[in-house]
Amino acid sequence: MELKETPALFDYRPHWAARLRTAPAPFLPMSLREMGELGWDRCDVVLICGDAYIDHPSFAAALVGRLLEAQGFRVGIIAQPDWRSAADFQALGRPELFFGITAGNMDSMVNRYTADGKRRRNDAYSPDDAGNRRPDRAVIVYSQRAREAYPEVPIVIGGIEASLRRLAHYDYWSDRVRRSILLDAKADLLLYGNAERALVDVAHRTAAGEPPRTIQDLRGTAVVLGQSSGQTGPGEPPGSSEFSGQSGQSGRSEQTAAARTTPAQRALSPSNSGSASGTTIVLPSFEQVRDDPVAYAYASRVIRQETNPYNARPLIQPHGDRAVCVTPPPLPLSTAEFDALYELPYARAPHPSYGEAHFPSWEMIRFSVNSVRGCFGGCTFCSITEHEGRIIQSRSPASILREFDAIRERTAGFTGVISDLGGPSANMYRLGCRNAEAQARCRRQSCLYPRICSQLRTDHEPLIQLLRQARNHPGIKRVLVASGIRYDLAVRSKGFVRELVTHHVGGYLKIAPEHTEPGPLAKMLKPDISAYDRFKALFDDYSRKAGKEQYLIPYFIAAHPGTRAEDMLELALWLKRNGFRPDQVQAFLPAPMALATTMYHTGIDPLQPIHLPTPGKDRDGDGAARFSMVTTAKGLRERRLHKAFLRYHDPENWPLLREALQRLGRDDLIGPSKRHLVPAHQPRGAKQHGTKQQGPKQRAAEPREAKQRRGERRRHRPTGR
Repeated sequence: MELKETPALFDYRPHWAARLRTAPAPFLPMSLREMGELGWDRCDVVLICGDAYIDHPSFAAALVGRLLEAQGFRVGIIAQPDWRSAADFQALGRPELFFGITAGNMDSMVNRYTADGKRRRNDAYSPDDAGNRRPDRAVIVYSQRAREAYPEVPIVIGGIEASLRRLAHYDYWSDRVRRSILLDAKADLLLYGNAERALVDVAHRTAAGEPPRTIQDLRGTAVVLGQSSGQTGPGEPPGSSEFSGQSGQSGRSEQTAAARTTPAQRALSPSNSGSASGTTIVLPSFEQVRDDPVAYAYASRVIRQETNPYNARPLIQPHGDRAVCVTPPPLPLSTAEFDALYELPYARAPHPSYGEAHFPSWEMIRFSVNSVRGCFGGCTFCSITEHEGRIIQSRSPASILREFDAIRERTAGFTGVISDLGGPSANMYRLGCRNAEAQARCRRQSCLYPRICSQLRTDHEPLIQLLRQARNHPGIKRVLVASGIRYDLAVRSKGFVRELVTHHVGGYLKIAPEHTEPGPLAKMLKPDISAYDRFKALFDDYSRKAGKEQYLIPYFIAAHPGTRAEDMLELALWLKRNGFRPDQVQAFLPAPMALATTMYHTGIDPLQPIHLPTPGKDRDGDGAARFSMVTTAKGLRERRLHKAFLRYHDPENWPLLREALQRLGRDDLIGPSKRHLVPAHQPRGAKQHGTKQQGPKQRAAEPREAKQRRGERRRHRPTGR
């Protein structure tokens, strides 16, 4: 597959409609009246978004809209439309080029449901925090309504929901494997990750008359290939018309036996693990990953290995008589491109149509500045690697300071305090691989686990200099760092920790050890708890020297794959020894495409090699599948127990904990003294959670699809060898 080299982000010739405007729109239009005020008779692109429209670069629809505006296109936004009919999708008329559809800054299912399957009442991305302003599986529903409104208009989908569902994926809320969202949405093209390069190129090519569904040579895209019988579809690799599972150019000996095996057997062949340049990887089909946990885990492992844009290969996954082709990830933006993107003329405010409505998501970021993208930590419960990638993109200090000026001049209520300067991990600014050749070959899951890579540049001096410039900038009283801190990186730079603690902590600093025990941490790809201890020692020492009373707030995950009840007990004892009594606790939520979700769904560890059965041989013979198993807390009662250990101090959890301690042979932890974890007797009037089976009220809170499939179990479960 020949990939197109795209120009720099702002080097395209502007679209002809740029001549219609004398200045950027104060806000991108949300009504025909606003379009008329801009002198437009129609939009080139209409963006449909599950979030309210806030014109700020932290909100994807605003960033994408302003980027297309800068290319000369007329862009309108339909925010949180009523999905029960097509009427709202006709609010701006027929777009000239395409609909761009996104669920918003969050996956709609994560936005609407808790890890326990309960419906959330609030939505931080809606006016006044109101819930029920978006549907389940918003990308699919919005695409259906847009197609009803204007059947002939192409649909391009993107954002986090589409990005992480670009291939067959386990869906926690329905407890089943779903096919690519590209097929369910019946969209023409899917853009994944930070898709600015692909989006701009698609817009210009569509304006030149090229339909989006025929664009198959862009990085960061997914497209549906043709039928498996008859003609080979456009863009398919040679010899792939049967979607047999062979690599486009693998040349391995398994191809010799291909004629003696079925297409299904060939799709499970390990022949697609070659590393030859130009190879196209054919994953196990949707039907195979749906029915066979081993095939699912194998595909998940391969997908994660193909996330480095410098060596990733195209992926093809058959879906019945069609196939979804995913091109390699987008190349990272240069610093100049990143700067220009964040300095577009954002209004930095909610659209005026919302009046005085309150937006929790806006309040959180209105005085914050994004300095980096990406994360090379590779945590298995997180999908940043599959979405943004592990290569860090950093803005220049000058651009960041210009955004400070924009906040000071245009954001109402600014008092001189920048609430956050960071990104996915605030202290990855300007960090990355020091060896370009090694980076081009690397397929590591994480640059930090099991130890920090020797090729990783860990010098925090550029970040230290940035923080000093930031807090000394005119009009700025204080700059806080509230984003995540990788403390295992931070301890490599005592100067950074001193700078952070002395000047940039607002009394509390949130960090995420996630667990204390080696078993769960190994499945998370997180460092040993001793790294936390070293960071805490530095944090406390520098806080004392600065004359400040400051505290670390550690976050932990309950019920993560690889976690036993014994591990949660040890975590509870650690919390008690260190005087932590968490009020809010986080239970593992299996998000699409995350490696930990694969562990949860299959019981197989994708971090370890997975050998699929050799075609033509019985699984119990020499060609047996080989893989490693992983334990997972899946039942509602077991997940509640894991959460109860984190809130060991809550009387409502004591009955469940007493029962568990007795089962674990730790009766010595039940009693009245400080050395005990829970008392032997329940206080009068205290509620008792977790001691009964799930009742009708809890079941009523489950998503409809989960109710339909509750109680179903697989006919077989794999056994590792």
